[in-house]
Amino acid sequence: IYATHTALDNAKYGVSYRMAEELGLKNIKTLIPQRGFIKKLVTYIPKSHFEMVKEELFKVGAGKLGNYEESSFSINGTGTFLGNEKSNPMIGEKGKRSTIEETMLSVTFLPHLESIVLKTLLKSHPYEEVAYEISTLNNQYDHIGMGAIGEFKEEMSTNHFLNKTKNTFNSGVVRHTNSKNKKIKKVALLGGSGAFGIKNAIQSGADAYITADLKYHDFFQGESILLCDVGHYESEQFTKNLLHEYLSKKFSNFAILCADAQTNPVNYY
Repeated sequence: IYATHTALDNAKYGVSYRMAEELGLKNIKTLIPQRGFIKKLVTYIPKSHFEMVKEELFKVGAGKLGNYEESSFSINGTGTFLGNEKSNPMIGEKGKRSTIEETMLSVTFLPHLESIVLKTLLKSHPYEEVAYEISTLNNQYDHIGMGAIGEFKEEMSTNHFLNKTKNTFNSGVVRHTNSKNKKIKKVALLGGSGAFGIKNAIQSGADAYITADLKYHDFFQGESILLCDVGHYESEQFTKNLLHEYLSKKFSNFAILCADAQTNPVNYY
């Protein structure tokens, strides 16, 4: 399920975000924002129908990113077309080239909306044949991605932090790098096997990185950051509660039950 490592429709639904909340971090953000995710629609609309088509696209979610809605860009220009004998142009005559004042509209949207955005465009646009382009942007999208990063209100000693981490995740043991009496305030987290995120945690300026399944050689990357392995199950234990809350909110007419069974195959002696 997409919630286990990434976000659903907002970073707050990711398990790493929940880990950060349970640890008591504030100002939580996505550690590794998604790239190659945002879609862009470019289309050309006669001025007489421009506002109507734009409003219809806004209604289905086009132009909404993060905390902003109804975002778009437009440029006025001139379009031409020549319909054949089988055409039925809304403006102009078939067999004759028409020159029309048009406005280019550019809007971004999230990929799960592509079908409804395209359907709405074709339904609301007055032309028999609609010219449009849909592309995928390489832009970073901070609201969806992997991992989380946040800060404590006050910095704390390494020992205090390790005790807090062990108690929060109920870990049998926390494997970690040499603390060197480091002060901890900014913390990055990624549930499950998160060795690949070490470089992102370091680049973000985190004092510590909490994840799981670190191998022996992974710990050699911890010269400038406190690496903490709390256990795979322990790092993902909040997932079922997260999904229970999300599904209960989305399907209020159904009884969503949360199992109490302990399924961690790892034991500590």
